[in-house]
Amino acid sequence: MTSTVPALGTRTAEGSALQAVLLDMDGTLVDTEGFWWDVEVEVFAFLGHTLDDSWRHVVVGGPMTRSAGFLIEATGADIGLAELTVLLNDGFEDRIDLALPLMPGAARLLAELSEYEIPTALVSASHRRIIDRVLTTLGPQHFALSVAGDEVPRTKPFPDPYLAAAAGLGVDPVRCAVVEDTVTGVAAAEAAGCRVVAVPSVGPITPAARRTVVPSLEVVDLSFLHGVMTEMR
Repeated sequence: MTSTVPALGTRTAEGSALQAVLLDMDGTLVDTEGFWWDVEVEVFAFLGHTLDDSWRHVVVGGPMTRSAGFLIEATGADIGLAELTVLLNDGFEDRIDLALPLMPGAARLLAELSEYEIPTALVSASHRRIIDRVLTTLGPQHFALSVAGDEVPRTKPFPDPYLAAAAGLGVDPVRCAVVEDTVTGVAAAEAAGCRVVAVPSVGPITPAARRTVVPSLEVVDLSFLHGVMTEMR
């Protein structure tokens, strides 16, 4: 699965403001935000450091380079960023090999988007090696393309991943609905001009212009997404 060649068609619904749906991965489709923190705690414990639980809100949702860099600086751990990144990715892969729970409503939403041939992309700050492992559970057939955090010049909270996904699908970012679970991801999507549905996972997200906040992915379906796009017109 690459970030540049769509595997599905990009037919849009005539007369609808919705051209495509762009979905975050960790904490949005798969219940893995806690996995990352657990791995970070374990790796730094191995290095002889204890992570402060308040740091969890600092590192959630962002690129690994930012999260890992912050934890190295905060703890003073004697490890380089590249080495730490490998340890974190290895630890995360071990965890998802044991279990990879989907968020409630994720399987139904993906099936519905596929049924109605809505162009859909997976857009994550995780690295390609992680995305490809998760896609085997989510079902790669549900996505026209995927964009990984290590495949763009700047990842979330910058708009680059969502702009790349829209370009790959051949659609206008303004007519894309994004589903995200963190403040970092929401910032990236809004900077790209997308309409955002936020499903908070770890920290709170407040409603705002072009942003709808819902308690669970279970309330998000195609009709709902058409509705939030219509509201912005």
